[in-house]
Amino acid sequence: MNPLWTEIAARAALPLSEAQHALLSRYLDLLIEANQTMNLTRITDRAQAELLHIADSLTVLPFLPKKPHTLADLGSGGGVPGIPLAIARPDVRVFLVESTKKKAAFLRKAVTELGLTNVLVSDSRVEDVGHTDRRETFDVVTARAVALLPWLVEWSMPLLKKGGVLLAMKGERGPAEVEQATSACKRMNADVPVIEPISLPQTQNHVIVKVAKRGITPPIYPRSATVTKGKHL
Repeated sequence: MNPLWTEIAARAALPLSEAQHALLSRYLDLLIEANQTMNLTRITDRAQAELLHIADSLTVLPFLPKKPHTLADLGSGGGVPGIPLAIARPDVRVFLVESTKKKAAFLRKAVTELGLTNVLVSDSRVEDVGHTDRRETFDVVTARAVALLPWLVEWSMPLLKKGGVLLAMKGERGPAEVEQATSACKRMNADVPVIEPISLPQTQNHVIVKVAKRGITPPIYPRSATVTKGKHL
């Protein structure tokens, strides 16, 4: 059992069982193995992966609702933070959104091999998911290393229920991105972002930016990529 994983989960008053530790470890096995044939992660050292994939993902736990809820992980890539969160919180229904077909195929395979019945995978673009029956059905949206905060606000608010929250995992540029997201937050009926510092060994400037949804998102959002042409609000 990894003592750091245990310690970080304990911050959320959440015990991790031996079976959960085994699943987290097995997930890393699958990720590192698949990374030999596709670009899922730049982190190939096992110890670094335990820290920067699993432990980092678990730092989200204290910010999740205590009761069962729904969570969408945008741009999941290799499954971080969505899969570790699904393992740590089997009572949470997790929806992984990854538009790259090969990566989505890996996610489906990993979910099956890990036996995670609380996880679904979508290979749609997040802009498209926001205009489906998934709109305004999630309590939480997470994202790590996906896009600038203004984009994440535009993509996540349509997916969230009123009162739901975006948890964007950011580094040292997090505060600057908060300034950039002012216009997007106003248009999306989102509250002012709150920056939460994160303590993680061997790392600096890790933060989670929380953005709560306070009202209905205008139906034109999220805009399609052909309309935005790479320019955020």
